[in-house]
Amino acid sequence: MTVPELFLVCSVVGALFTLNAYRPARSEPVSLPVFFAGWLTSELPLHHLAWEAAATAVFIDRGALDGGAGAVGLGITLVSWAGLVGLAVQASRSQAVLETALERGLGPRYRSSMDPELVVEGDAARRWRRLVLPLLMFVVPDREVEKVRDIDYAGDGITAHRLDLYRSRTHPTGCPVFVYIHGGAWVIGDKREQGVPLMLHLASRGWVAVGVNYRLSPRATFPDHIVDVKRALAWVREHVAGYGGDPSFVVVSGGSAGGHLAALAALTANDREYQPGFEEVDTSTAACVPFYGIYDFTNRHGVFGAGMGKRLLERMVMKVPLAVDRSAWEKASPMDRVGDEAPPFLVVHGANDTLVPVAEARHFVELLRQRSPSPTAYAELPGAQHAFEILPSIRTAHTVGAVERFLAAVHGARRASISNDPVTP
Repeated sequence: MTVPELFLVCSVVGALFTLNAYRPARSEPVSLPVFFAGWLTSELPLHHLAWEAAATAVFIDRGALDGGAGAVGLGITLVSWAGLVGLAVQASRSQAVLETALERGLGPRYRSSMDPELVVEGDAARRWRRLVLPLLMFVVPDREVEKVRDIDYAGDGITAHRLDLYRSRTHPTGCPVFVYIHGGAWVIGDKREQGVPLMLHLASRGWVAVGVNYRLSPRATFPDHIVDVKRALAWVREHVAGYGGDPSFVVVSGGSAGGHLAALAALTANDREYQPGFEEVDTSTAACVPFYGIYDFTNRHGVFGAGMGKRLLERMVMKVPLAVDRSAWEKASPMDRVGDEAPPFLVVHGANDTLVPVAEARHFVELLRQRSPSPTAYAELPGAQHAFEILPSIRTAHTVGAVERFLAAVHGARRASISNDPVTP
């Protein structure tokens, strides 16, 4: 193959990645490779443009434009680059989408209720460094945030029962607590891999953030996963004050399977069935922020196909067919646990999610707004794939800011309600 022809092939491949970020195929057999192909492209489009520009310069230096194929390849490349710039513009529009979601969920004047101590203007240069070098945060210690690794929250020595704690290096006290549960289809994943941009940001802004591991399938069978999450919440309630946290204000969050577990934990506060041996510990949460979660194992709305997802749940997670024990699947579904005691929710989902269809979030939010008196905010982000906020990106930065404002408003409302309570003699 000549250099011009090779350049044309590479140009077509690059353009297909860009096209996939805009219009991903949603059929179940290809949903996973489509996700991987679209995830980094849609979240780091300018990085893609930079390395493609470098590769194009090398091709041109080697004679890629000496033939007609090379000229066609260059034309395709330029169109693809325009698409990548468009993806960056699309990501920047998430800010307006998120703000509209907060205004609808909390009220148009929600900012007046935000706790001012929890919304602090940050270091713009620091934010830009994270956007330019998104992997740096995983290898270089944060100068503002201290990490306490691998705390045994169950006291049993099991490796899966570990949590990481993030707090300001100044060691403030009375900090609200943010608990994040990683995803991975209940079978893979680790607390060090997900939710890191959000936890680092909140920890630098007056929060104690906690990343939780839990037992994974196929070794674990539901409800082992949610029992472990509840054990972690129990540890937080009993011990986080020693790390500067306020055990009276704990919020829970997570992505994908972690979004499912976060929502389920928030909707089953103090459920004794999920708290064996620690039934009396208060595991209630002040708010919940699930990202691209699974909220209905029974698939009552036909959102998922009948293939891979159902087989995963039946064979590895639930280990009982839906047709045999539907009640167990319903108990595991946050949609079946929504009631009038649900805390405030901020539900975030990507419009281009190929692993968990966005309709799943829409149905869950509709149910929350029907049955829960607490505020429910919903942000459906254009162009966002599954797991979009794992790395620092333009969209992640806007999402982190919106979560910060949402939680500051919930915290401010909680403090205002406590201060207005009559004093009991």
